[in-house]
Amino acid sequence: MDVLPFYQIKTKESRKERGFIKNLYISGYRSYEISVFKADDPKITYIKKFFKKKLIEYIEQGVEWVVVSGNLGTELWVGETTIELKEEYPAIKLAVILPYTNFSNKWNELNQIYFNSIIERADYVNYTSNNDYANPGQLKNNQGFIVRNTDGCLLFYDSEHEGKTEYFYKQALKYQENHDYQMETISFDDLQWFINDLSEEESFEEEQY
Repeated sequence: MDVLPFYQIKTKESRKERGFIKNLYISGYRSYEISVFKADDPKITYIKKFFKKKLIEYIEQGVEWVVVSGNLGTELWVGETTIELKEEYPAIKLAVILPYTNFSNKWNELNQIYFNSIIERADYVNYTSNNDYANPGQLKNNQGFIVRNTDGCLLFYDSEHEGKTEYFYKQALKYQENHDYQMETISFDDLQWFINDLSEEESFEEEQY
């Protein structure tokens, strides 16, 4: 595991000077926000495949660090996908920046096991608060730290469907007013189009055999 403070991961050059994103924060809907309550829910397979495609695009454009904050749902699925991509792209690294200590201690056992499986394989893990949960300010501070220490974000966020990602989305919009920060959002329509295309490809391949 990388022992350097996370702020040292961020290069001193701006994204504009480099011409590409080096550190990419990825977040999105929590599992319960999209009615995913089981590890074998088919939605997870499609979401992971979608993010695998997006991650490859970003990696090939220069992304070196994928950053998540450990939330159940999109972030842990992305974390797992990033780890899986190391076989093909060994230089890619995963950083997990948690908002407080004992982050997952109130989750059920299966979720804690899944969370720990990501944490144990991440390249860097740290906290923006060295205390257990005390107030919502810890979450806001975590988001502020991440937006200041990444070059851009990829959010599974649809403005027509509320979710907790909206808090980071608004903070990133405000940050963009005075900083060079890239943001890409993924809507439910984007995901559905991907699923439709993937289904057509799979059907075509089956027909060939």
